[in-house]
Amino acid sequence: APSRGAPSESAMPGLLLLLPLLLAAGPPRSAAVEPISMCITIGAASVLTGYLSYPRFYCGFVECCPREQDRPNATALRLNLDAKLFGQHLAKEVILKALTGFLDNPNPKKPLALSLHGWAGTGKNFASQIIAENLHEAGLKSKFVHLFLSTLHFPHDHEVKLYKDQLQKWIRGNVTACAKSVFIFDEMDKLHPGLIDAIKPFLDYYEQIDGVSYRRAIFIFLSNAGGDLITKVALDFWRSGRAREEIRLKDLEPVLSIGVFNNKNSGLWHSSLIDRNLIDYFIPFLPLEYKHVKMCIRTEIQSRGNPVDETIIQKVADEMTFFPKEERIYSVKGCKTVQTKLDFY
Repeated sequence: APSRGAPSESAMPGLLLLLPLLLAAGPPRSAAVEPISMCITIGAASVLTGYLSYPRFYCGFVECCPREQDRPNATALRLNLDAKLFGQHLAKEVILKALTGFLDNPNPKKPLALSLHGWAGTGKNFASQIIAENLHEAGLKSKFVHLFLSTLHFPHDHEVKLYKDQLQKWIRGNVTACAKSVFIFDEMDKLHPGLIDAIKPFLDYYEQIDGVSYRRAIFIFLSNAGGDLITKVALDFWRSGRAREEIRLKDLEPVLSIGVFNNKNSGLWHSSLIDRNLIDYFIPFLPLEYKHVKMCIRTEIQSRGNPVDETIIQKVADEMTFFPKEERIYSVKGCKTVQTKLDFY
């Protein structure tokens, strides 16, 4: 809080305009410096210096790490998830519960670790983007949000040891700079087996490691691995005449964690992160149906500032490929190619 006697924020524009005039005027032309003039000049300079050093003023120009008492808006998070994430009742429910619970906890025992699974185009990247924007105003562009792409940042098998060292140094340095850092690992299914175990110490139940606490950090893993298991459960529900909204986390999470642990192409194959129960939630992203694809198309049209044309929505949706071959229920690529297909209309 500002110190007693500090000027109000509404008074600042006047003070900032006054100071250059006072400083430019300098002392009176007489040899002696008038005490009153000098006091005014020094006082104005002191006020400006105090405001420049005041965190809220400084952070209006430079991105600052959120303070301990700063809390994201849970209502805004829910609205964002509802507006941008279609057909994912489970993911929305778990993400909202996990984030609000973690952020409202004054003393978490470990960092939050979320593992998002499902076929391409089902909304995993959208979800991680929404999370980042809710935690840091600049979202994925924030200097406190770090995105790793397996094929870009860790491309070579023979460099795994080097990648492990670099990854540990990067996480240590960034959490030291901002305790509420967010780390997103995309393409986990393309990550070299064992590499992700390098971050195991940071996700564990340690109060500090070498004087640094990681308990306020958030780790998010995105993977296509497990998509086949999720689709099988969704298809079983559909064939038995049950609504997809009836699918609960308990129907998928145990199967998903075991399946990913035993999948050599998951990035989490025999990983100590799973073995030690350091991943808090395995979040399934269900395959998208025809109606969800249409929702994606409609939202994309609106985001481009164009009037919604139901005929175009129908045409674009009909161009998508669906499976299984007989029933044609789920989009093969989710909503991934919607933007490209819309460019033709």
